[in-house]
Parts: sequence; structure tokens; C-alpha cells
Amino acid sequence: MSTASSTTTGEAPQPTVPAASPSRWAPLRPLVLRLHFYAGVLVAPFLLVAAVTGLLYAFSFQAEKLVYAHELTVPVGESRLPISEQVAAARKAHPEGTVSAIRPSPEADATTRVLLSGVAGVNPDHTLAVFVDPYTGKVRGALEQYGSTGALPLRTWIDELHRDLHLGDTGRLYSEFAASWLWVIAGGGLVLWFARRRALRTVRGTSGRRRTLGLHGTVGVWAAAGFVFLSATGLTWSAYAGANIDELRTSLGQATPAVSAAASGGDHAGHGTAAGTGGDAEHGVGLDKVLAAARAEGLGDPVEIVPPADADSAYVVRQVQRSWPEKQDAVAVDPSTGEVTDVLRFADYPVLAKLTRWGIDLHTGILFGLVNQLALALLALALILLIVWGYRMWWQRGRGSSFGRPIPRGAWAEVPPYLLVPAMAVIAVLGWFVPLLGIPLAAFLAVDIVLGEIAHRRGGRTYGGRADVK
Repeated sequence: MSTASSTTTGEAPQPTVPAASPSRWAPLRPLVLRLHFYAGVLVAPFLLVAAVTGLLYAFSFQAEKLVYAHELTVPVGESRLPISEQVAAARKAHPEGTVSAIRPSPEADATTRVLLSGVAGVNPDHTLAVFVDPYTGKVRGALEQYGSTGALPLRTWIDELHRDLHLGDTGRLYSEFAASWLWVIAGGGLVLWFARRRALRTVRGTSGRRRTLGLHGTVGVWAAAGFVFLSATGLTWSAYAGANIDELRTSLGQATPAVSAAASGGDHAGHGTAAGTGGDAEHGVGLDKVLAAARAEGLGDPVEIVPPADADSAYVVRQVQRSWPEKQDAVAVDPSTGEVTDVLRFADYPVLAKLTRWGIDLHTGILFGLVNQLALALLALALILLIVWGYRMWWQRGRGSSFGRPIPRGAWAEVPPYLLVPAMAVIAVLGWFVPLLGIPLAAFLAVDIVLGEIAHRRGGRTYGGRADVK
């Protein structure tokens, strides 16, 4: 034992890295170490931006409630006006555009939102939300709204900063790149930590790079599962990997279903004006009877009413609660008769569709409310600390030089073929499925090979097939 030997020599016991027993994993460790090091150094700036903006987003829900309290809340009155009268009040104040949806007041002190599309000066991807007092019909304001979660300008701005840095589709590449590599870095770090877990069991009494490594490894192992989750769920709605995931789910019969908006009757066209032409949302039997039909099917608040898109379509009423327990049922209501023509229950969703819904809502901090948002904030803080510690270790590795020493090349040459060939096959499949993982990895390998060849031709020292370039 190392402690016993230290005692007999009179020296203070020093923490040592126990010798690893020979295993099939041993040849892979240098390769994983090199991948973790370079991926961490090169991808960390993108992850840092994602972590900081994600931390801001985690608290945007509370900030939104404070900033827009006047629009969102009202004094509780005695009785609510019919939803049709609330929409009429909104249209009187804002006759522009088309009513695309109505969200009746979900709580006693909440306003009703009437959503207008095609309004001049409003982002085409957004709607103008008109906030109406459900007791008096007074319009309390109007704000741009984005997405199915009802994000208002503050949260929308932070969300778009996190998603694409306000650079549109080009900016989305940054977040997909970060999400594509986060699970790789987290998984590699986890493997390396378990390989030397006894040596990193405590950071007390250590200093310098060893202490930084201990902090980095301990926090990283606790947060690794969360990072893998954020990476996987973030990829589900990314541009390229997200499209592949959607295609895979569809091929497996696991796509998210939608209620049929086709009206059953053929004589309803003359009973009102379609939302797409008149824009007042009153079509056929009207909003009040449509909402009553949805309530009869068990659709409790919060709900959203989507008017018919044309004369041959039905109203769609769907629940929009994304917090646990989720309410995601939907019905279609024939505008000519007020009868329900189709019902879709969230309980009937395919398994992968449910998991996707839950994963996205957990990723965005909605599923479990404040607890969910605090957990996301802790993960963001952990990622920020890990990045800082990672760069500090890189500096400390250089022992005072301006840059840390790189991990030596040639680790792949030590991996036996029975491990290397399957690993390369898995990497190739993952690289095709997640392009912003595969393309940068291929580019790095190409550059690394070229640099290695240049160093070799310049007379770089070689040890056991490995060029050690300082």
C-alpha cells in the first residue's frame, strides 16, 4: 500500500494515481482523452455562449410576469363576458390583421389573449396578442407573441438569443454545433473520470492543476446526465439533426399526431365568414358554442381556439398546458353544427411523440415550473464553471507558457483493430445523422493528419509511432 510505504520512509503520504488493471478499455483511454481535450478547447466558446444565454432564459419566465403584469393580470370580477364579446372588444381596438387564435382567460385573475396574424409591423413569424379583461371587455394592451408557449417580447428576445444569436437560420448553426458536441464532451469526461475515480475522490490537500482537475471532474460527473439530456433534446428541434430525427420518428410511426380539421358537413359555408377572409373568428355557430362543445369533451383550461382556415375547415380547440401534468388534448368542431368531429387525446400519442414533447418542455423549463427552471440554471452554471476550469487546466498544463501543451498525437494507432473498426463505424453513422458533429470531426482529423505529416517531415521526434510536437 502506498500509505504504508510513505509511513516507513517518514514522508507525508501523497495522493497517487492507482495503476489501472489491464483491460480492453485501456487502449481507448488516450484516444478519449485527446478527443475530450480538443473538443473541449474548440467547442467550449460555443458552449459558453449557450450556457450564459440558457441561464438568462431560465429566469425569463419570472421576469416576463413582472414586466408585463399589467397586460397579463386583472382584478377578479363577478362574471366573465362571453368569449365572442371579448374577441369583439379586441377587434374594435385592433381591426387590423386576422384572428388566428384565441386563448380564453385560464385563471380568475388572467386576461384573455386574442392573437392576430398579418399585422403590419409585426414579425411574420409572430402574432400580435391583444389582452382583454374577461370581466369588463377592456383592452389592457397588445404585445408581440412568439411560439406555442406564448412568449412575449422579453422572453422571445432571450429565446432567440439562445437559439440563433438573432442571426436567423445562420445563427442556428451555433446552437446545433454546441448541442451536437455537448454529449460527446460530457460522455468522454465521464469515462475519463471513472478511469481514475479513486485518484479524484477528494480535492482536499491538493493544489494547482491537480486541484482544478478534481473540481472539474467532480462537478462534471454530477452534471453529465443533465448535459446529455440537454444535448439530445436540443437536437430534436435543430435544423439538420432535427430533420433527421423527425424523419426517423415518421418512419417508425412515432410522429406527433394532429387532430383532423376537416369539417364533416358541406352546408356550413353560408353560415359565416371564414377566419382567413373576414378575420373576426366568428364562423358558423360561433365561438361560444364551439368552446362549450370542447368543454363537454373534457378540455379544461388553458385552451386555444383556432378558427377555420377556410370554408371547408373546422374549428380546432386544443389544450396548451405544457406543465406537469400536461394537458394536450384537442378536438375539432364543425362550424355549421357545433358538433365535435374529431378528438385527439395526449394519452393516445405514440411513445416517441410523448417523450419528445416532455423532453422539449423539460429543456425549456416549462414541465415542472420553477423547480425545472432552477435545475436548468444550475446546469448552466455548472457548464460555465467546467469551461473556466477546463481552460485553466490547459493553461496550467503549459506550466507558465502562454498556451498549454497539447495531448500527443497517435493515440488511435494504439487501439487494436477489433475496437477501432467498430468505433469508426459508429462514429461514421453518428456523423451522418448529426452533421454538425460529423463534419467538424472530419475536418479536425484532416487538419490533424496534415499537421502531423508536416511535423514528421520537419523531423519531429517519434516515440512508439507517436509524434510528440510541443
